[in-house]
Amino acid sequence: MLIPWIMAPSRRGSCCRCYPCWPLTISLVISVFQGVHSQTVLVNDSISGYIGSDVILHCSFINPLPSVKITQVTWQKSTNGSKQNVAIYNPAMGVSILPPYKGRVDFQNPSFRDGTIQLNRLQLEDEGAYICEFATFPAGNKESQLNLTVLAKPTNQMEGTSKQLVAVPRSKEKVVVATCTSANGKPPSSLSWETKLNGEAEFQEIKNENGTVTVISRYRLVPTREAHRQPLTCVINYLMDRQTETTTLNVLYEPQVSIEGFDGNWYVKRAEVKLTCKADANPPPSSFHWRMANGSLPDSAEVKNSTLYFRGPVTYSLSGIYICEARNTIGSHTGQVEVNVTEFPFTPTPTPGQKRSESSMLSTAIIGGAVGGVLLVLAVSIFLFVVLRRRHHTFKGDYNTKKHIYGNGYSKAGVAQHPPMAQSLQYPDDSDDEKKPGPVGSSYEEEEEEEDGRKLGPKYDDESKRPYFTVEEGERRGYSEDRTLGYQYEPEDLPDSLVPQNDGSFISKKEWYV
Repeated sequence: MLIPWIMAPSRRGSCCRCYPCWPLTISLVISVFQGVHSQTVLVNDSISGYIGSDVILHCSFINPLPSVKITQVTWQKSTNGSKQNVAIYNPAMGVSILPPYKGRVDFQNPSFRDGTIQLNRLQLEDEGAYICEFATFPAGNKESQLNLTVLAKPTNQMEGTSKQLVAVPRSKEKVVVATCTSANGKPPSSLSWETKLNGEAEFQEIKNENGTVTVISRYRLVPTREAHRQPLTCVINYLMDRQTETTTLNVLYEPQVSIEGFDGNWYVKRAEVKLTCKADANPPPSSFHWRMANGSLPDSAEVKNSTLYFRGPVTYSLSGIYICEARNTIGSHTGQVEVNVTEFPFTPTPTPGQKRSESSMLSTAIIGGAVGGVLLVLAVSIFLFVVLRRRHHTFKGDYNTKKHIYGNGYSKAGVAQHPPMAQSLQYPDDSDDEKKPGPVGSSYEEEEEEEDGRKLGPKYDDESKRPYFTVEEGERRGYSEDRTLGYQYEPEDLPDSLVPQNDGSFISKKEWYV
């Protein structure tokens, strides 16, 4: 590339020298290189598709310069370091598709800027690195590379064994009961098993010539009666997909026999009893045979299929050991039951659980009764206490039985304050049975006043000075409750034979406790 030179006058002005203009030169060089490098071929980094599907390989030319001329667009496949032409677009010659892609590759919109193609009906051989190349003049060729991955979805299958599974007693040999296959997958699948069976799985991978992989898993176990009708599921994981295949085992085994019907309560004259032979077998039992361990069957016994009926009421002749034999194509097995006949019916002994339940209920009832009794006694005690306390504070006798009441008998307790009692008391001469206190030095007449033919007691000149009166006198004279007591004993001075009342009066203890 030529570097431009610019003639510049010297500072002396008399001669001219040639100096290169370095800033201008550098800017021109950078612009040229930027134009060249900004021309880029854009493609997909990678792309994938399944066998038989169609994929599009994008390719475009970015920022071509006006001075750059595109002469051809070419797709190539890189194989072991060499390049193989796939498709060519030439503005002058047109489109050309080369084998083995002929008929399967098409340009989407061929132009100087777009070289996108579509690859149809993918094959495993199509996988590899593809190069999109733009031939330009005078800048040369520009290209970019992408990777194409071809996927193969596997064919999944699960099948049970073709052999009959037979449960052999005491055998420990494990046999293949199911096989799960995920064939011709790319990438390979992952297999696992879901089951409650006690077995083990084995795995095998087979790499095919076309690049696919076949995965096989076999499940082995010892055939048993418990394995019959158990599900076995194979789980196949391929990329983001999950698929399951399930089979149900069919295990053949000889009958397992039990006898039902004897409830332990067969007694004389009981009606409608029978014994039934229950057999768990695969295939189902083909025949049943009844017999007794110590002889032939009773005359009243009648066999119908798996049931032994007894005609008429129960008798002692039905006692004994009954044996039932069931048979199928695998083998035979027997079961037995011992029948005891009693004279009278009885209630079976409760089981330990029932005993504990009954004991618990009885204990609960006893505890509840005890608590209820205690509460009842407590309630009665409280009631009697309240009643007796009320009776203690309430007089139930007749006030007319009180011969004398100090004061007027109607004074309100705690209202009037009375003077203290005199230090010495005098008793009238006419009181022989009980002496009534009176004021010392008081004068009164001992004559009795009669009114309506009844004696009222000694007569006093001043009734207010009278130290006592009877209940009858108080009622006749109409003394009101407001009259205060002139003289009254203090409680601590009361005789032991008297009991104070709430109304201020006193009665004898004999009357109080009546």
